[in-house]
Amino acid sequence: MGLQINGEKCNGCGRCVDICPGDLLALNEQKRSYIRNQADCWDCMACVKACPTGALKTRLPFSVADCGAALIPALTETEIRWQCIHADQRTEEFVVPRK
Repeated sequence: MGLQINGEKCNGCGRCVDICPGDLLALNEQKRSYIRNQADCWDCMACVKACPTGALKTRLPFSVADCGAALIPALTETEIRWQCIHADQRTEEFVVPRK
C-alpha cells in the first residue's frame, strides 16, 4: 500500500505538493515529486487527482479493494471528501480540510 510516483511522468508542476493535506510531498533538486514519509500518507488521493500527467497512483489496502468495494475521492476548495464503500456495502465518509 502507499503512494507511487513515476518520476518519468512527473513534470514538476508542484500541484501534488500544494494539495497534500499532510504536507508530505516535496520536489527534489530535479523538480520531481517525492514523498517525505510513506507511513504518514493518509491515502486520501488528493495528489493523484491533482496530477495533470498521471504520475501518481496509490495502492489501496486489500480491505477496501475487495470485489464491490470502492474509494471515491472528491476535492473542493476547502476540503477533501472521500467515501469508502466496503465489500459488504457499508459506507463511510471522511472529510479532511485542505491547508
